[in-house]
Amino acid sequence: MTRRTDWADHAYPASPTDLGDGGPGDPDGHGAPRDGDGPSDGDGARGGGGTRGGGRSRGRRRRGGFGEAAGGQQDSGSPSSSRAEKGEPPADPAERARGICLRLLTGQPRTRKQLADALAKRDIPDEVAEEVLSRFEEVGLINDGAFADAWVESRHHGRGLARRALARELRTKGVDSAVIDEAVGQLDSEQEEEAARELVARKLRSTRGLDRDKRLRRLAGMLARKGYPEGMALRVVRQALEEEGEETEDLGLGDF
Repeated sequence: MTRRTDWADHAYPASPTDLGDGGPGDPDGHGAPRDGDGPSDGDGARGGGGTRGGGRSRGRRRRGGFGEAAGGQQDSGSPSSSRAEKGEPPADPAERARGICLRLLTGQPRTRKQLADALAKRDIPDEVAEEVLSRFEEVGLINDGAFADAWVESRHHGRGLARRALARELRTKGVDSAVIDEAVGQLDSEQEEEAARELVARKLRSTRGLDRDKRLRRLAGMLARKGYPEGMALRVVRQALEEEGEETEDLGLGDF
């Protein structure tokens, strides 16, 4: 069997499970053989004509693994196998960085800045982090534009957030200003005002029984926290109150 020795040039795995807990020398994540899996003569070498059966068969299956040391050295003597047994991360910083990013991306999409911050907290060197993150961008695992578009779609329709609030949230996640502008540009003033009316309609019933000014402040304040401009918020609230018979002619922007 031809031995595979090109692990350094091998593309990073498509999922966290491809990394394995045993490092490059153990892609299946099994680590060193367990007690009873094969003969142990204490010298770290594979037995040439020793006990036949399960142990020897297992040795043959593992001999062709990625990055296995030349000379048929037993896995239990390799540093990566020892780290796997102890639950320690791989020694290679790039391998560690790939594993961290893949685990984080498994749960939900992340921005490049979020992943960069996670790598920095785990002491991944800056140059290694930059190389790994750039590679992830090349293959589409990181896409701040798609992240921003999905964020705007979800948060506007799910939470009723206006463009200003959406832009603020995306900035905290490290999305570039130009990308933010393009994403929030999906919404126009008419869509925002329609969303504001729906929010007020849902909240209006809970304010009944309060005096007019208190209702105004509570409803308009709710819209302001969601990023709606003051003028729009006051107009929408006044119209909603008028439909319930409230007098709003004496209200102005100064009352907001």
